Amino acid sequence: MPLEPEDGAKVIQLITSRYDQREWRKKIEKTLSLPPSGIKDEEQRKIFLYFKIGLQAYKSRRADPPSWIVGGFGTKEVIERARFNPTVIDPQFTKDHVADIGKDPGSDVNENWWQEMLVKWFEEPEEEGEDDTESESDESSDSSTEGDSSSEPSDTSHPQETAS
Repeated sequence: MPLEPEDGAKVIQLITSRYDQREWRKKIEKTLSLPPSGIKDEEQRKIFLYFKIGLQAYKSRRADPPSWIVGGFGTKEVIERARFNPTVIDPQFTKDHVADIGKDPGSDVNENWWQEMLVKWFEEPEEEGEDDTESESDESSDSSTEGDSSSEPSDTSHPQETAS
């Protein structure tokens, strides 16, 4: 279940305000590596994608997984560009859309909040989870009866013999 707009705003503020704090750099890099589908609000998702792509470090084509430049002049430049020219994110964006970029999200955004945010980013709604457990129990009872009716397991192990 994607983050609600309040948490999405805090994530963007965290990325854009605490990048120079050494204790937050790894957490910000981890956040940037998350899929954008974890943010519910479409405008916030566009801002997140802008930073995800804009802060990606230059790497060769043969390099390992993507990495991000968090901290320093490069990060500040990407953030300032978005603040002063919001159309780099989206042509319809105005300064109102990026008003909170660079502002600290507050003291409630700490290690515990960040851990809970990660859980929410990937959390599935409970309604779907209940349906999945019911269908799994139905499938397991069906497969146990199917297993009794098949007497030759070698049919699946030699597909070439049956294809001829």
